[in-house]
Amino acid sequence: QVQLVESGGGLVQPGGSLRLSCVVSGNTFSIYAMGWYRRAPGKQRELVAGLTSGGGTNYADSVKGRFTISRDNAKNTVYLQMNNLKPEDTAVYYCRSSWLDYDSWGQGTQVTVSS
Repeated sequence: QVQLVESGGGLVQPGGSLRLSCVVSGNTFSIYAMGWYRRAPGKQRELVAGLTSGGGTNYADSVKGRFTISRDNAKNTVYLQMNNLKPEDTAVYYCRSSWLDYDSWGQGTQVTVSS
């Protein structure tokens, strides 16, 4: 069973930045497609950013130009750099790993954007 542990969430003012990290257990991290998702209060979970094992990326329209997903295979870690944060980015952010039919999720980290 793959385990994912997110960190880096917190309270930030509008316009600020945060970097989320997700560490994945095991020794096959490099083959996983990775994604960051979020669930805002009263809303469904949505994809924020995805990153394939080959380095391809995709982003939700709402975060394009502000968020960047990246990975460090040597550290079994995927990152989400979030800049120019807005109150509507407030949510619990989840990390997901995918390979064939296997999906694993982290427990989530809270991001709150407020003045």
